[in-house]
Amino acid sequence: MRACLRYQICIGLVPILVSGGALAAPRAPAGATATLAVLETTDIHANVVGYDYYKLAADSSLGLDRTATLIAQARREFANTLLLDNGDTIQGNALGDYQALAHPLRCDERLAIYKAMNRLGFEGGGVGNHDFNYGLPYLAQVTGSRFDVDGVDKTKRCAGPAFPIVLANVVSARTDKPLFQPYRIIDKRIAAVDAHGKQVTATVKVGIIGLTTPGILAWDKRWLEGKVYTEGVREAAAKYIPEMRAKGAELVVAISHGGIDGAAYSPNMENAGYYLAQVPGIDAMLLGHAHAVFPDAASRAPQFNLPGIDKAKGTVFGVPTVMASLWGKHLGVIGLHLRHDGKRWVVDKEHTTVEVRATQKADKSYVAPDPSIMELVAREHAGTIDYVKTPIGETDFRMSTYFADVGDVSAIQVVNDAQADYVRKYIAANLPQYANLPVLSMAAPFKAGAAGPADYTDVQPGKLALNNAADLYLYPNTLAAVKISGAQLKAWLEKSANRFNTIDPTRSQAQELVNPGFASYNFDMVTSKDLSYEIDVTRQPGSRIRSLSWQGEPVGDAQEFIVATNSYRASGGGGFAGLDGSATVLAAPDTNRDVLIAYIRKTGELKRATQASQRSWHFTPVQTAGPVVIRAAPGLLRLAQDAGLSNLRSLDADGKGFELYSVDLSK
Repeated sequence: MRACLRYQICIGLVPILVSGGALAAPRAPAGATATLAVLETTDIHANVVGYDYYKLAADSSLGLDRTATLIAQARREFANTLLLDNGDTIQGNALGDYQALAHPLRCDERLAIYKAMNRLGFEGGGVGNHDFNYGLPYLAQVTGSRFDVDGVDKTKRCAGPAFPIVLANVVSARTDKPLFQPYRIIDKRIAAVDAHGKQVTATVKVGIIGLTTPGILAWDKRWLEGKVYTEGVREAAAKYIPEMRAKGAELVVAISHGGIDGAAYSPNMENAGYYLAQVPGIDAMLLGHAHAVFPDAASRAPQFNLPGIDKAKGTVFGVPTVMASLWGKHLGVIGLHLRHDGKRWVVDKEHTTVEVRATQKADKSYVAPDPSIMELVAREHAGTIDYVKTPIGETDFRMSTYFADVGDVSAIQVVNDAQADYVRKYIAANLPQYANLPVLSMAAPFKAGAAGPADYTDVQPGKLALNNAADLYLYPNTLAAVKISGAQLKAWLEKSANRFNTIDPTRSQAQELVNPGFASYNFDMVTSKDLSYEIDVTRQPGSRIRSLSWQGEPVGDAQEFIVATNSYRASGGGGFAGLDGSATVLAAPDTNRDVLIAYIRKTGELKRATQASQRSWHFTPVQTAGPVVIRAAPGLLRLAQDAGLSNLRSLDADGKGFELYSVDLSK
């Protein structure tokens, strides 16, 4: 294929300019109509191909190579398409880590994910919070940007994607200007029909503006503090959209890496889509970050049932809105029906459609992948597999999160043990003022079925390698430790207990124990022989933690603890009371995963008796009139029993690939 200039899209051998207007068609006549399908991918997280590097096995449920098939289908269906990405693109799996950390790219090399996106003809992209995880120098390099911030060489531009990346609300502290270009106006050549039914070629000026969740300042504080600041999503949009319109944008598409939240607005709001939609001048909104599907007529999620939201039609305050899940599992499609009023193109909302298309078909099979994507990244793929096979130790038990919600700590305790061991040694060497305080650790099941029945941590007995450590600790957080009171410890555990629905003991119908709206990575738990507590799921959230004790004595409100955790949680991630960065006593330079790897190497062999048997919490016993159920992968009752869970019983398949298990809360 002939090489294309930057910011051009190659179709066959013909470059079609998407910015600048050199090849733009004449203005459409009044009364002309057209449909422009805006296609969205989001939260790809470096999943270029359908492969699970943690399990070292193909995975048909994910990968941009399968989304590519949906993209091709949409292009056959719609004469006009605009392909955009929402962010969280470069980080999230072992391939991302391999290219960032283990085998760093040269300046003239492109990321595997961007190579694939170039091949597919992406025309614009936004930036997600996880795109900052490897730091600003790396982000500048791989996006081909010149950031004017401390620590980045702004004179050097490396190879980046062949499409513009936009971000309006992250600003350089040095220049008070956005880190990336805040928006881009694309001259999009389209096929249309005039008022007499004759086919015509025209141009529509599409403005794309990028926005991301302001939480990046807390979550990646070590990379960003003092170098950038954020503006609220609503404020940034209100600032730049009039400017975009003044420069000729006929349509404005907001690419916002955030979800929807009905809480009161603030400029630091993590999921501000509800308020962004109310900013005048937005014709379509692409959301992400929340890993959800929108529209979804059957959704019971509170945020999709707020006033002003049509979860079936896919609108938020009348703005066509889509969110395409994660990992390439879905493609968002907004079919903007356009009409030319003699001056510009306008959106006919009545005839505009919004949908999310899945790579999984009705018969549970998946669309075929585009083989050219694997061919394109074969070298990087093979290198990643070799990298993750690096041996680090062994285990005599299976470490999994299938039943972490009901007490299996097989994949949790080793993380807590490693974190606590690191912090104890650091305090002994560097922080003698805390030497007499108890050290606890918090860890959570990062993967617990949110993305399907294969979305669990599962490390088999035997040899352990880097891929297993990455499965146990999914994110590139750094280790942190906080000093908190007994009252704050209880509040932390209360927040974590929001993982569960409130159970009515008198109800005879089946009740779901787990609240899917509360992410598993926020279900922090302690695994210490010295701490114990109960979770009473019959009580309302905020009053569930009972019998919290340390070494057999009730924990006092003023009692002090050091708690090992991660940089995300310590700096405010997840919205836990008292955790806003002010309680941090250690911000380690080491990632939690590296701490885990070092611990496994030092330990040599992990044993269930010493690394997987300490469960600090239990449900408060209660007899229920009807069954209480959880969902997990099928056929794993024996695994639960091996983990000491004798109160589970297998029920039936749920029709979505999971199996229902009943939980006897009286035991």
